[in-house]
Amino acid sequence: MPERQARDAVVAVPLYKLKAEFFKTLGHPARIRVLELLSEREHAVAEMLPEVGIEPAHLSQQLAVLRHAGLVTTRREGTTVFYSCVSEHVARLVTDAVHNAEHREPGVPAHHRTDPGVVALPTAAEGSR
Repeated sequence: MPERQARDAVVAVPLYKLKAEFFKTLGHPARIRVLELLSEREHAVAEMLPEVGIEPAHLSQQLAVLRHAGLVTTRREGTTVFYSCVSEHVARLVTDAVHNAEHREPGVPAHHRTDPGVVALPTAAEGSR
């Protein structure tokens, strides 16, 4: 009986609130940088330190946030802890965010430079001339 009461007491969280929590988790530059690194391959914590550029204690805090949110997973090899993205969806989201940011810069974004059919669009200032 107590099990059923516990199940009935669980209130479903609307999907839009879960999405908002997800994006809040991404709201720190160090977490974004960590996910960028992990979208390429698995990394040991020591490998990420110089790339992320924050103190070890701060990196540990940011990794804990990502772990708690279910975006990264760990494995231990001896005394070394390795982190990786939990799925290709997380890696793809980070890649898409980078691509979106590249579109804010003038010229052809880096992710389009290998496509010969893509040309730079005029900026708002150039288009109004």
